[in-house]
Amino acid sequence: MKKWYLLVVLLLLSALALAACGGNNTTPEPEANEVGVEEPVEEPVEEPVEEPVEEPTEEPMEEPTEEPAAEEPAAEEPTEEPEAGAPEDILVIWADETRSGVLQALGEEFEAEYGVGIQVEQYGFGDIRDQFKVAGPAGEGPDIIIGAHDWLGELVINGLLAPIDLGEKEELFLEPAVQAFVYEGELYGMPYAMENVAFVYNPEILAEGGYDAPPTTWEEVMAVAADLEEQGLVEQGFIRQEGDPYHYFPIMTAFGGYVFGLTEEGYDATDVGIDSEGALAAANWLGQMVDEGHLSPGVDYDVMHETFENGNAAMMITGPWALPRIRESGIPYAVTTIPGATQDAQPFLGVQGFMVSAFSENQVLAHAFLTEFVATEEVMQAIYDSDPRPSAFLPVFEAIEDEDIAGFAAAGENGLPMPAIPEMSAVWTAWENAVILVTQGAEEPEPAFTTAAEQIRTTIEEGAPEGG
Repeated sequence: MKKWYLLVVLLLLSALALAACGGNNTTPEPEANEVGVEEPVEEPVEEPVEEPVEEPTEEPMEEPTEEPAAEEPAAEEPTEEPEAGAPEDILVIWADETRSGVLQALGEEFEAEYGVGIQVEQYGFGDIRDQFKVAGPAGEGPDIIIGAHDWLGELVINGLLAPIDLGEKEELFLEPAVQAFVYEGELYGMPYAMENVAFVYNPEILAEGGYDAPPTTWEEVMAVAADLEEQGLVEQGFIRQEGDPYHYFPIMTAFGGYVFGLTEEGYDATDVGIDSEGALAAANWLGQMVDEGHLSPGVDYDVMHETFENGNAAMMITGPWALPRIRESGIPYAVTTIPGATQDAQPFLGVQGFMVSAFSENQVLAHAFLTEFVATEEVMQAIYDSDPRPSAFLPVFEAIEDEDIAGFAAAGENGLPMPAIPEMSAVWTAWENAVILVTQGAEEPEPAFTTAAEQIRTTIEEGAPEGG
């Protein structure tokens, strides 16, 4: 029994020993599991916080920031494309039908050479000024306009034009043409052409009447006209429009008359010369021509030209714009200076040129276009060829081969720039009425012109309307 008991006890102790050994192997695992529960709580908290938070935070923050910076050209493309037509890269020029074609062609050359586009917009010559007055201040106008110098008064006073500096190029232009664009001491235009009237006559009719050369004074014009009419060679020896003070002006200046006194500062609107001694002497000559039947009333521009082109008139005053129709008629003609009287005749000098808008965002570029590209012999010659008028650019002016254009140029060498002051708008109507009254024989010359001068002075004192 004891042995059996001892055997049982030993078996129990062995089992306990075995259990103790197995418990030592299994007990650390739960302890490790407890540590594993605590450590995984720390590790997942640390690792996800460090790795997932840092990686997404660094990559999304850095890469999107770097990529747009690296792809800036792609972001600028939409900005650059509109700038091809933006103020920095294009010049807008307003021109009339005659000049727009040649400017467009020149624009292509300018763009090829300078990388700047030229956009030429066509307007009627007389519409350019009116449209510019509205569009310029609204920021919708051109950078450059083509126009006449006598627009200056209105445009400058209203702040529409920017001064121009021709620099060394100024010496390449005819001085009277440059001076025409000077207003109150500032230059506001770069001239390209001049125009003025001249004396046009039929050399064959004069030769048939016994005259080898045209008359050089208005006294001689009256005598030659009377002789040709008496011989039955023409209906009118000398023909002119009924009114039109523009064409009448050189007759008036030949006798010493004037519109406004001229000083070093420009025209003086307080000195009205429509009733000056010379102006009244010219009016008396006009009245005598009418009284003796050498001038007829009711003659307008077209009738004057038709009569001359039909060979029914021998002499007239007209401008270079009339050359195409005269040439087409086939009538013999020649162009020369206008007859004088007490002094040489001085026709109005009209100068056309380029003017820069005061509202242009491209004034520097516009000046560069004018002085570096347009003010060259090649370009000025192209402008001349497009519409032959005496060029304001000396190299082209001196190389004129057309005898007719040379004749007009000679007639305008001592011309007077048409007054660009606003007060000129007060002159035209009253002055023209005086010429018409005398031509129609409705009023004596001196009273007609004296009344006109008084009306002009009154209108100026009351405030002459802008324009002209």
